Amino acid sequence: MRIACVLFVLVSAAVIVSAREPQRPKITGVAHMALYVHDMEKARAYYKDFLGYAEPFDLKNTDGSLAMTFIKINDRQYLELFPEREAGSDRLNHIGVETDDVEAMRLYLKGRGVPVPEKVTTARVGNRSFSVKDPDGHGVEFVQYMPDGWMARDRGKFMPPEAISTDMRHYGILVGSLDAALSFYRDVLGFREIWRGSRDEKELSWVNLQVPDGQDYIEFMLYGELPAPIKRGSQHHICLFVPDIAKALATLRPRAARVGYTAAMEPRTGINRRRQLNLFDPDGTRTELMEPSTIDGRPAPPSQAPPPRK
Repeated sequence: MRIACVLFVLVSAAVIVSAREPQRPKITGVAHMALYVHDMEKARAYYKDFLGYAEPFDLKNTDGSLAMTFIKINDRQYLELFPEREAGSDRLNHIGVETDDVEAMRLYLKGRGVPVPEKVTTARVGNRSFSVKDPDGHGVEFVQYMPDGWMARDRGKFMPPEAISTDMRHYGILVGSLDAALSFYRDVLGFREIWRGSRDEKELSWVNLQVPDGQDYIEFMLYGELPAPIKRGSQHHICLFVPDIAKALATLRPRAARVGYTAAMEPRTGINRRRQLNLFDPDGTRTELMEPSTIDGRPAPPSQAPPPRK
């Protein structure tokens, strides 16, 4: 009887402590990737005239110069383009993930020991957000789309039929220590590992982690030594799902001539057994077009190779 009472007290105390701990709100998808660009007009030509997207709005500095602009993929996914701060530098500004309660996310991360700002801010476009740094120093912005924000205002608008895809299924980021990245994205944020791949089975190359409350995922591009900043754009990338690579290529070929896109466009089958087509914006940042299914409908087996760095 005494043992049962003690166990009851211990369990009750654990339940009370758990109830007091902030709970993680939903993380529903990848919201945006923000990039620095050297020549804004050339970048616009690539993303708008070549890939077919619209630019619904931009933001200006106090002197009237461009602060940033938005390329719309769909109602909840965008690219944010910023004028570069330094030529030849890393093109990645930050990544964005969508949550249903940004203040709850801030409190949750604070409770897990992640350095967070003192408060959530409301952006000029009306959304609420805050940013942290992941173990590799990438800025990670948690954003909540608000009912009176510009994204909600333009729901269903600025979706041209020329868009090559309306599904940014993942973005890829450079990762050094796999253990550290997993500790943050998997153990703290609740992402689920769905696949890992290798170019040669001697060393792990990629790890894919899906958001806990949606279908989107982040792809870790693993490295032993960090590539030079000017070369990171081929690793940092966005992935757009298209139903048929051949049809996408047929759509893009005449556009390439019009916008002066001269890089080779060569479809291939990736290690993940999906047909892909790699494209590159004027700064070398990669756009990966990829079919949603493998070539034979069977999943690609995950790699057992060790990572370049633990």
